[in-house]
Amino acid sequence: MVYESQHPLVKHKLTLLRDVATESKKFRELIRELAILLAYEATADLQVRPVPVQTPMGEAQGHVLTDKIGLIPILRAGLGMVDGIWEMMPGAEVWHIGLYRDEETLRPVFYYNKLPTSPTVQVCLVLDPMLATGGSAIAAVDMLKRWGANQIKFLAILAAPEGIAALQTAHPDVPIYVAKIDQRLNDIGYIVPGLGDAGDRQFGTG
Repeated sequence: MVYESQHPLVKHKLTLLRDVATESKKFRELIRELAILLAYEATADLQVRPVPVQTPMGEAQGHVLTDKIGLIPILRAGLGMVDGIWEMMPGAEVWHIGLYRDEETLRPVFYYNKLPTSPTVQVCLVLDPMLATGGSAIAAVDMLKRWGANQIKFLAILAAPEGIAALQTAHPDVPIYVAKIDQRLNDIGYIVPGLGDAGDRQFGTG
């Protein structure tokens, strides 16, 4: 399933994010804020258990999460999506996967994997601002499944139809949450109209 956000705040912040005049500091802030909004939508089905809680006026029925969450940013652009979600779910674990796209073949290349030996979480949120060709997303999910992850969700700011189709074909059980589905990929594998290189714009290296 693909979930494209219709939230007015997402639409507003995405417009600012796209703007070529938006500087790195503001760009990072917007990535963080959009990640929070996407995670809110992506975690609506987390499991909870009832617990009593003592208020100043008496006892109330409350709930606590039973699912342990793992945040898996795809380096380096996915790093910008971590902090906001982590503030919202401070008990989440963060595990990094390093991938870069070979600019000639457009194929993903692994260079870093910090997953523990066996799964320590029930739900994995894979974070990458751009779902373009889908190569990095598929490679990351492949690795998580080999690791033993049972429930995986993919969160992106922007997605191209080609990347969505590739990820759904490879992993039809992984829901995709995006702020916006854009028109297409260009001939060098960039999303159009997109927002440029999300990593370069975050870290001021473009």
